[in-house]
Amino acid sequence: MRKTFALGLLACGAAWPAEGLRAGAHEVEISPKSLPIIVSGGFLARSCERLESPLMARALALDDGSLRVAIVLVDTLMMPRQLLDEVKQKASRATGIPVERMLIAATHTHSAPPLMGALGTDPNPAYAALVSERLVEVIQGAAARLVPARIGWTAVDAPEYTHCRQWILRPDKIRKDPFGEPTVRANMHPGYQNPEFIGPTGPVDPELSLVAIQTRRGEPLAVLANYSMHYVGVPGPLLSADYFGHFSTKLKRLIGAGPAGVVMMSQGTSGDLHWMDYSRPKQEMNLDIYSEALARIAAQAYPTIRYHEAVELGMLEEKLTLRRRVPDARRLAWARETFAAIPEGKPRNQAEVYAREQIYLHEEPVRELKLQVLKLGELAIAAIPNEVFAITGLKIKGHSPFRKTFTIELANGAEGYIPPPELFPLGGYTTWPARTAALEIDAETKINEAVLGMLERLAGKRRRAIEEPMSAYAKAVVRSRPAAYWRFGDIAGQMARDQLGARHGVYEAGYALYLDGAQAGARAVHLAGGRVRVPRLRLGGQYTVETVFSNGLDNHARAVTGYLWSCGGDALGIQGTAGEPGRLFFGPLTGRTAIAPNSWNHVAVVRDESRVIVYLNGEEEIRGKAPVLEAGELLLGAAAGEAATLEGRLDEAAIFTRPLAQGRIRRHWAALSLPRVP
Repeated sequence: MRKTFALGLLACGAAWPAEGLRAGAHEVEISPKSLPIIVSGGFLARSCERLESPLMARALALDDGSLRVAIVLVDTLMMPRQLLDEVKQKASRATGIPVERMLIAATHTHSAPPLMGALGTDPNPAYAALVSERLVEVIQGAAARLVPARIGWTAVDAPEYTHCRQWILRPDKIRKDPFGEPTVRANMHPGYQNPEFIGPTGPVDPELSLVAIQTRRGEPLAVLANYSMHYVGVPGPLLSADYFGHFSTKLKRLIGAGPAGVVMMSQGTSGDLHWMDYSRPKQEMNLDIYSEALARIAAQAYPTIRYHEAVELGMLEEKLTLRRRVPDARRLAWARETFAAIPEGKPRNQAEVYAREQIYLHEEPVRELKLQVLKLGELAIAAIPNEVFAITGLKIKGHSPFRKTFTIELANGAEGYIPPPELFPLGGYTTWPARTAALEIDAETKINEAVLGMLERLAGKRRRAIEEPMSAYAKAVVRSRPAAYWRFGDIAGQMARDQLGARHGVYEAGYALYLDGAQAGARAVHLAGGRVRVPRLRLGGQYTVETVFSNGLDNHARAVTGYLWSCGGDALGIQGTAGEPGRLFFGPLTGRTAIAPNSWNHVAVVRDESRVIVYLNGEEEIRGKAPVLEAGELLLGAAAGEAATLEGRLDEAAIFTRPLAQGRIRRHWAALSLPRVP
């Protein structure tokens, strides 16, 4: 990995000129001149015959008297860095804006002609030449329209309109990848309430951010919006700016902007987000409904914005070199043989698409990425040339030293999906090696670290820590003096952090982080064949083990539905078809209650030598005797030597080196405020 960077900001402590901010905005149409035309956005190329809405390029220029920057958004799927570098060079010569102070990003509409090759679609050189010319024009236009201005920003949550689209499959429903291997434990678009899937692989970033620029007289000059949602889509063979264009038109009308006003929607971290909520029945949606709803949310937030006539601008750019996951000799031989049989080299199916992609990866095993961060006073914007998952966007927002931060993806190039490392063992479309998803497994970690480092330098202060708030339940557990306490609110890495700092656990392959927990604001880990191992922690003859969990697997799916924890010979699990499906069991002891899948539950196992009591949601569920067996390593979500790991979420787990009384356990349960299961 190699890094270089360019600097564009005032020296620390230096004052920027007092004349205040100037801003200019411009937009030009980039629709193709003739139809029909091939469009990009699917596995295979497809032709579009009509224009649903015009494709646009929109630009915003900002100047604080010391630094001038340009932000450009383009209605296209993605853009190659080579094209954008050439555009920036030409625009720089025309405007004087340095190339490293230009941010150019795709909106990611899936209904536009291809500017670069992606899966089964090849680039259109003639259209690329048209867009290149128009991008230079739009940057020139924005720079030529600079006037004294004021700027402000705000953000509002819109959780109803974006959801995680990548879901985890049941362990008995694993699918094959394009190479014929059974590797798919998680994939995009599971279908509504599909019983073959358990739950999403990641959290959602619901924040709709707005940067508003007005003239000094208060007239709307431009709005830069940011939201993390992939696209809506259009019916039939139509070219379309998708909701990005419709939102811009509608918000412009709602805020009363004049003909020269420019509203632009940028793509946030939506690599795993879409508008569909697959946990619910299917709902009807179209471009007009979606864009109108989001525009109205933005319009309601717009009047709350506070404006500043002078803000300090700053911009950093860094180049990061990463390797691609290239095919081994066996896969490359298969790819070449398959590709040789494709007529005219045009893939006709998914296998042929990925065969051709392996050859591309073999020929270009290393890529250089261009990363940027932009400072607008107390607001920061990160720009990444990838399809970024929501959890990565939340990491950047949460750690950023700026008061407010958002990320624009597919900026300054397009280098594919970057799932966090823990999701690679789950497989699926975003991990299948192709130009659209080929970077090394640790790419997300390295990109995230580079961006946060730039934000620290731009802010002149350290990043913030991301801490899960102490809930009433967490406070109750800590007051009870546990020996170890894991809250599973970790947002990155393999360490399951012990709240007390002494006994950190290790997440082992097959897990997803930062999912919604049992309470509002709580976070949980989803185990999908994985487990949490806690080294050097042994239980004796007296202890209490307390967990909060949600089992996602049907209780009739296998002999044992799943183990919640084990330590040596002691293990707590949920019975499957080999016993009473859905009931807890501890050794030979069995509970009375069938635990419903996808319900949050609190369970505490109290051992006092051979006497064992298990409490489920505050009530006694099991009472009996079980011999004290040899101690072993503590596993959470699994049992040693058993394949039936918990397929679901762990929110909390605490170990006490003494038996807790029922009254204390009930107080813990009550602090959770979960609905009582009848």
